[in-house]
Order: sequence, then C-alpha cells, then structure tokens
Amino acid sequence: MYTSWQHRLTRLRDLGGNAVLAGGLKGLEKESLRVTPSGDVAQTPHPPALGSALTHPSITTDYSEALLEFITAPFADVSDTLRSLRDLHVFVYRNIGDELLWATSMPCVVDGDASIPIARYGSSNVGRMKYVYRVGLDNRYGRMMQAIAGVHFNVSLPGHLWPLLQEIEHDRRPLADYQSDGYFRLIRNFQRFGWLVPYLFGASPAICRSFLQGRPHRFEDFDDCTLYAPYATSLRMSDIGYKNKAQAGLAVSYDSLDAYVDSLTRAIETPAPEYAALGVKVDGEWRQLNANVLQIENEFYSFIRPKNIVRSGEKPSLALRRRGVEYVEIRALDVNAYSPLGVDEPQLRFIEALLVFCLLEDSPVVTADEQAEIDHNQAQVALRGREPGLHLRHRGREIALKDWGLALLEPLAAIAEVLDAADGSDRYRAAVAAQREALLDPERTPSARMLADMRARGESFTALAMRLSRQYAEEFRALPLPPATEAALARAAADSLAAQARLEASDTLSFDEYLAAYFAQR
Repeated sequence: MYTSWQHRLTRLRDLGGNAVLAGGLKGLEKESLRVTPSGDVAQTPHPPALGSALTHPSITTDYSEALLEFITAPFADVSDTLRSLRDLHVFVYRNIGDELLWATSMPCVVDGDASIPIARYGSSNVGRMKYVYRVGLDNRYGRMMQAIAGVHFNVSLPGHLWPLLQEIEHDRRPLADYQSDGYFRLIRNFQRFGWLVPYLFGASPAICRSFLQGRPHRFEDFDDCTLYAPYATSLRMSDIGYKNKAQAGLAVSYDSLDAYVDSLTRAIETPAPEYAALGVKVDGEWRQLNANVLQIENEFYSFIRPKNIVRSGEKPSLALRRRGVEYVEIRALDVNAYSPLGVDEPQLRFIEALLVFCLLEDSPVVTADEQAEIDHNQAQVALRGREPGLHLRHRGREIALKDWGLALLEPLAAIAEVLDAADGSDRYRAAVAAQREALLDPERTPSARMLADMRARGESFTALAMRLSRQYAEEFRALPLPPATEAALARAAADSLAAQARLEASDTLSFDEYLAAYFAQR
C-alpha cells in the first residue's frame, strides 16, 4: 500500500548509516487536574511553592487554576524525557499537601462550570491577556471542555536528516524552507494516519455523568454514575471534547507554511457574529480578547501543530513565518490511566516511528474530499474504534480499520529497526510489535482495559480514576528526589516569582494598548 518511504529510507541509510534517524529532541507537556482527597476539583490557588504559573519554565497551569501542566526540557532519548517528567511529579507532590493529581483525561465529579476555577497569572499585561483569553473560552465553549487533560508530545527530527533528504530529492531551496515544507509533509500524513494514536492509546471510553450536566447525549449508562460508548477509544477526542463542533467549519490549510499561517490569520481576523453578540469589553469587564472566529492561534484545536519557539510577546504564527518550523506538537494523546506519569516509553517510541514514516512517505496536499475522510475517520475511531468490523474511508473507498492499521505497521516495523540500530537495542521494535497485538486484539487497548477493570471491580469511572490517583500519589510521595534536582526546582520556583514581579513592575502600556500592539504585529 505504501512504497515511497522505503526508497527514501534506503537512500538515507546509504548516506548516513545506522545512526541516520538517531537524535532529534523529544519533550512532553502533561496536564493533570488537582483534586481534593475526596475527588472534587481543587479550589485552592496554584501553590506558591511551585512558583509562578506565568513564568516557571516547567510547572504551569493550563485552562484552570487546578489544571497543572508539567513541561519537560527536550531530550534526545525519551527515557530521559520521562525521567524529567517523573522528577517534576515528585516535586509537585511534595508541595500540594493532601491533594491528588487526577489519573485520567476526563475530569472528576464537577459541579457545574463554577466548580472549575479559571487560571490566574497576576496583574501584568501578558498575565491579564492569558486570563482574558480563558474567560473568552468560557463564554464561547463553557468550562467543562477546558477541564479535560491530555499529553502533548513535542518532537524535532534530527538536524542531520534534513540536508540528507534534501540531497536525495535534489531540492535547491534554502534548508530552512525545505525543512518547514518537510514538516508540513509529515503533518498532512499524520492527519491521514494519526487515527492510530487514539485507537491504540485512547484512554477515555467513559465519563462521569456530571460532565454532561443533564444535557442530551447519545451515550449509554454504564452505571448510575457513569456514561460510556461501548467501543469508544477517546471521548476526549470526540465532539464532546477537543473535536468541538464550534470549530468544525474552520478551513485551516496544511498545504504549506504560508498557507497554514494565512488561514489561521484569517480566522483570527474574521469577525464572528455569534461571538460579537457576547460583547468584548462590557462595562469595563473583558469577556474575550476579541469577537473573531479565533481569539488567538491557540484556540484552534488540532491533532498536531507545527511549532517554533515563541519569543516574549510574539504571535505564534509570526514565529513560524519568521523562523520556520522547528518541531511538531502531537496533541492526540489521552492521559494513560495505567501509567503514573500518564504516558509511557513504548507509546512515545511508537509515535516517533510513526512520525518518521509520515515524513518519508509521499504526502500530497489534502483535498476537501480527503479532509472530509480524515474528519470522519478521527470521529469514528474516537467513538467506535474498537467496534468489530469497523471500516474507515481511504482514497474514496471503505477499508477495514484492522487491515489499514496492519498495513501501516509494516513500514513502522522497518523504521523501528533503523531506530534501534543506532544503539543496538530493540526498544522501538518492541513498541511497534506491542501495538500490532493491540490491532489484532482490541481488548489489549487502554480503553478496553479500563472498561474491563470497571466491570470486574464493579467500579464507576470516578471510582477507577480515584483508586489509581491515590495509588500513584502514594508511589510519588515515596520516591526519592536527588537533592540537586530538588534544589534546582525550588530555585526555579523562587526565580519565577521574582520574574513575575519584574514583569508587573515593568509594564508601561495600558492593557488596551498592549492588546492593540499585540494584534497589530505583522
């Protein structure tokens, strides 16, 4: 079914040897909801011992004051990335008292939107902008969706790979332009094939009944407290989560870097009547940053994003326009309920192999018809992925999910061999082989395992998540933390508080002027 990847891989090995795919950098962003010992959303502010959520490089908050976000530095080996994530968890647990980190993507029992406190970042202009943006999300979508946690995997491919690929393809453009184009080739293919990620690693087949607050739905009763879809893999990635219907009409293009930035910019600059009706600044109170289709780029939810490191006050789209694509952010991962960290090494090694395949395989631009297929496939896998005999759409035809998945795993196995050859291990091959078993037997997937555990133990979704949350809390609280690591994290917390204070003291523009200058960037 797929052949072009093989030619490129063979030529790459001829030019670069066994280490041709080695290197690159891998980082993680992992969200965890802080909850009380009884399992309610924590109402306490971000703990001061963790530093400033605005300026700390590794410990911040996402939408909610209670939604912690752990950010690792990037490492060449994912085992080092996970070690860094573990250290952050141990440090956090030493500074949150008796609170717990929720072990699943879908939240605990929630008592309406008011029970999900919006994150606050102080009085600086940049801090106020982050807060108002979240107020806008609340007014547009409600807070429930914003309480969902996930894992984002940031990957840059090895720097030495790009000139070799460019040589193979006889491309004479500046290397930075070729690299950005290559990343967009990868992104288009990840959209095509990325349904594998929620199928294999989705871990949100059920939700607490309180999440829907009595609203109409199509889910079945698992028990008095739990709603579920029998064959769901990732309700987080369904239309009740990050595939929100409100953004279904956004036509963001991945044809090229310029097309992507232009389409996002249009969405940010195009007024939306339904949001205009909310008002922007009413009686001196900000309700949203603007009344456009998107307030800022981050409001667009997607499986995968092209990224460049944003400088202070810089729009993400401008960072891309000015400096090209440096890495991609994979956003399709649920929090793995069966890992204390919410993600494990085999998952990440599998995804790394998948990304290499997405780069090496031919990747034509996505037509409107193919985009409809992609959207259909992602929705079907999220809600029905484990359904026996499920078919997806591929190139205008129906294809069995299992057959397509097994066809994709063939090149991934070959790529895993090359990745392993760099250090003489079998870690990538083992990761791919394990997922082959999950394709042949859906009961091996995390989503199936969660439902099986709930049935065997007579547990609701909340009871399962609570049990695992308490178990992992005990484990982290018992783990040692190297004194140098603990001292470095404590120092980072103190430094971040001082940095926030300096920001707040240095503002010279009013908030209105700051926003006008921010959106005027070109």
